[in-house]
Amino acid sequence: MHMINPTGVVLQGMDFTECYGDSVSSVAAAARSGCRKRVRRLIKRGFSVDCRDNRGWNALHEAAAAGSKECVQDILAAAGAGSSRGCSAYVNSLTHEGESACHLAAQRGHLAVVRLLLEAHSNINQLTNDLSCPLYAAVDGGYKEVVELLLSKGAEVNRTHTASCWTCLHQAVYKGHCEIVHLLANVCNLEALDDHKISSLFVAAQYGRQECLEILVNAGANVSTQAADLATPLLIASQEGHQACVDYLLDHGADPNIACSHEWPQLPIHAAAEFGHISVLRRLIAVTDRACDRGNGMVSPLYVAIHSHQSKSVEMLLREGFSPDAQDCTHILGIRSPLSFALCRTSSKPYSESVGLLVAAGASLSEEDWIYALATDETDLLQLILKHRWIPRPEALTRDCSVPHHHGKAVLKLQEVRELLCVALSQVHFAARWLPLLLKAGLEPSLLLQPHMLEQADSEVLNYLLEFVNWSNLSPPSKHILDRRRAEKTWEPCPHFDSVPCLSHMCRLQVRSVLGPDLLMRTDVVQQLPVPSLLHDFLKFGDIPEASYTHSPPSPLSNRLQGYRSTHEHRHVL
Repeated sequence: MHMINPTGVVLQGMDFTECYGDSVSSVAAAARSGCRKRVRRLIKRGFSVDCRDNRGWNALHEAAAAGSKECVQDILAAAGAGSSRGCSAYVNSLTHEGESACHLAAQRGHLAVVRLLLEAHSNINQLTNDLSCPLYAAVDGGYKEVVELLLSKGAEVNRTHTASCWTCLHQAVYKGHCEIVHLLANVCNLEALDDHKISSLFVAAQYGRQECLEILVNAGANVSTQAADLATPLLIASQEGHQACVDYLLDHGADPNIACSHEWPQLPIHAAAEFGHISVLRRLIAVTDRACDRGNGMVSPLYVAIHSHQSKSVEMLLREGFSPDAQDCTHILGIRSPLSFALCRTSSKPYSESVGLLVAAGASLSEEDWIYALATDETDLLQLILKHRWIPRPEALTRDCSVPHHHGKAVLKLQEVRELLCVALSQVHFAARWLPLLLKAGLEPSLLLQPHMLEQADSEVLNYLLEFVNWSNLSPPSKHILDRRRAEKTWEPCPHFDSVPCLSHMCRLQVRSVLGPDLLMRTDVVQQLPVPSLLHDFLKFGDIPEASYTHSPPSPLSNRLQGYRSTHEHRHVL
């Protein structure tokens, strides 16, 4: 056969058909098919057993991979015809991937072939290019009998394999080969760690290998071992939602209060809350120190549940008594409160379920929270707040006292009302949206009769507000502002504002004063009064038309928040 190389030179006398006729040599091809007669015939005719294909495989590799014990015997006999030393070198020959015949046989579970190769002095601990070995290969494939044989012959059990430095025990656990784990647990270092300081027990917890976990615990493995990032088996099992593993770890001494992060004291309860594993979360709530809820330097699991939009976790935590206010985590996470975090995490309307859960649970409302409700032409958040919160009566505000609950709802605290009014007066251009809701919820209208409101409110908004008071009894400074606006034609009052309020209006103001604006506007107490039903709507100011909102779309909320922080001056409105 004549071959021409790339330079054009003719190469004579080189026959490549022996190695590449069928991509392997003739003996190797026969060994691959397990045909002992053909292997013997080819060897007898002088065909080589050591010719290699483009993978570096020879006839022994093919026979071992095929699991043909008879072919292996004949090939070894042919290779050792010269000397036992030559046979030893041949039995340990490696493919281009660094695989010995013993590795190939162990990888495929060929017990008889592995035994034969070991008798021929195959290197039991020979590493491949990717750091595997016969034992690791057998473990990976789940071949228990091969593993038993290799262990009985003295295979190294604690050597690390793969780039991640896993041991055979790590791999057995990962694959869930429980019988092999039981074998290895009796001879391996149970606390051997990979490059992330992860133990085999950690792997069992991570992948939900409950039976393997039980074997390791019973063998004495540490249930509270920590990885390089401080994660524990209990944390990773909680994160992955492996309920049975969580229960077993807790029942066998795993500590649920070990900090599992370098950045902040993360606990297993945080992982369960973040990923919404409710049954796991329920179990951890019962055993976790409640210092994580309100303690300084801690982080409530509410924060991580809100971050990952796990409303079911939020609901359970609140139901089990976790505070809707939690601790201020500004210095740890840059977050002030769960509610402020939930509001800023809401990317679209309506507001997230977590916001509703927190408001219903009585979360405190700050000035920035009120901005989300008032500095917008959308009223969904304000309606949500007023659905679950009660505006206290004026006398409660002036006496600086508050009622914990009223008609089954939490009552706004004095500070919350102050901040509500401050934000409202700074957001007068949105008053057409929020003013009717607040007045119908029982807010005392006189609290809004401040100079800023009188000067800046639209004409319709100002008229709506004045309909809730005795407009003829305003203070001189307020009348002066209104007179000036009328002269400047920036306010067009309702015609009847020039007259003394009619008796019917004075009566409903008196009814409002006696009953309190909260009861009058938010209950059916009017229906119980000895007055004609036609007056019910009138007594609740239902005859007053609301102002229309005509402003252009508001600027992004982030801009409004920043603007409020930079320009707001606290107004003493109470």
